[in-house]
Amino acid sequence: MTAAGAHFSRELLNRMILKDIEKTFITVHMGIGHFRTVDVEDLSKHRMDSERLIITEDAAAHINKAKRGGHKVLAVGATVMRGLETYVTTTHEVNAFDGWTNKFIFPPYQYAIPDAIVSNFHTPLSTMLMSVAAFGGYKMVMEAYAQALENDYKFGPYGDALLIV
Repeated sequence: MTAAGAHFSRELLNRMILKDIEKTFITVHMGIGHFRTVDVEDLSKHRMDSERLIITEDAAAHINKAKRGGHKVLAVGATVMRGLETYVTTTHEVNAFDGWTNKFIFPPYQYAIPDAIVSNFHTPLSTMLMSVAAFGGYKMVMEAYAQALENDYKFGPYGDALLIV
């Protein structure tokens, strides 16, 4: 489970089932590199540590069926966002994958798979914050972070959640 997934209680998951909201899972073994701050000015020079990624045939089929059916795909966590974008086809579908990823997403970036995200409020200069800013737009995400600071939101893996649709 991602840290962002901790916001999903058993009761919330049960309510999602009652509303016919489907779910599937991918596996990303998050490494320490995900938490390192970016210390280069030219973001294309930053190198992510490789992390194990597994997208099963069933998960890929489930995601692709949802996309083809016009349904929204919600990524829970910045790590899941990276995983979904690692092995995408030119027709914006996810392929099954069992290997390693070192994908680094930062603005500007056009996501192919997720239509919405739930993520924690991440620390400054983190790769996870940059992934979220690439999804929600830098200006809008920074405005949300300013409000979070003003209202004493909690940051980091066990902090408050942010939903971007």
